[in-house]
Amino acid sequence: MVQELTITVNGEERMVPVEPNETLLEVLRDRLGITSPKCGCDRGDCGACTVLLDGRSVRSCLVLAVEAAGHEVTTLEGLNRDGLTPLQQAFLDRNAFQCGFCAPGIILTVTDLLERNPNPSREDVQEALTGNLCRCTGYAPIIDAVLETIGGER
Repeated sequence: MVQELTITVNGEERMVPVEPNETLLEVLRDRLGITSPKCGCDRGDCGACTVLLDGRSVRSCLVLAVEAAGHEVTTLEGLNRDGLTPLQQAFLDRNAFQCGFCAPGIILTVTDLLERNPNPSREDVQEALTGNLCRCTGYAPIIDAVLETIGGER
């Protein structure tokens, strides 16, 4: 049974028809055309589908779209509409990604971390990223970019 939901996505209230079993990832990509969250594993293991739900990072493949009704969803597209955030710029400057498939999920995961802990240690960053898989970089440039953003050690 299709129902109309109101979900605020990237600061814009959106009305969207959804099936009860549709995930937030499916609605974002297939119904709203938002492409930064990726379907990597469809089990919540890889982090490629990470979005912010009321400011907290979640795996959108594990969240039913109906659970997001009345909440604020932020994807990479909505992170900063005025250009790159300092975190995104640091990733670019440090060449922290190769293919970029995992980039949106990692950036949103770290955005959540920095909101909760503005001065994380290297270990804090490593722990926050345990749910985000990257097959290209080996994580060192990613962690260095995060630490550079906060002016921390490399």
